[in-house]
Amino acid sequence: MTTASPPSLSETPSWRRFEIAIIGTARRLTAVFNARVESLDLNLNQASLLAFVTDFGDSTQTALAEMIGLGRAATGTMIDQLETRGLLERRPDPGDRRVWLVAATDAGRDLVEQFYDIDSALRGELRRGIGRNDRQQLAELLERLDTNIDRAFKATPENSPTPER
Repeated sequence: MTTASPPSLSETPSWRRFEIAIIGTARRLTAVFNARVESLDLNLNQASLLAFVTDFGDSTQTALAEMIGLGRAATGTMIDQLETRGLLERRPDPGDRRVWLVAATDAGRDLVEQFYDIDSALRGELRRGIGRNDRQQLAELLERLDTNIDRAFKATPENSPTPER
């Protein structure tokens, strides 16, 4: 009895290759960013959160969770880790005593500058041979795909789990 081997990528229907290619590329992109920021003892999510707070000022944990695409609990854990390292601090919100704002410390802002240097160099490498128009077209396509993903989640039966965003 012989078993059929799985189809090669070129034999896979194009609709399937598209999604597989995006997922694989996203994983590899995250992996290369993580490898580059490892020298700062950060991962991409931590560096992104730290950069967001540095660029946009004090933010709530909820706003930060939405920005990095993680749940509030996972974001809170990450904030705790960065706070322990002296890179972030929690401050009371002067407009609402029930809310804490997350702020970057001087050490956090200094580390973000190092992250920006790494980020700039890596983006240069990743964009090699891909022009501005190509990048803009890809960004527009991914935004449309993201809209379709949102619609798919809304069409998901209520008893099906949906990931946090």
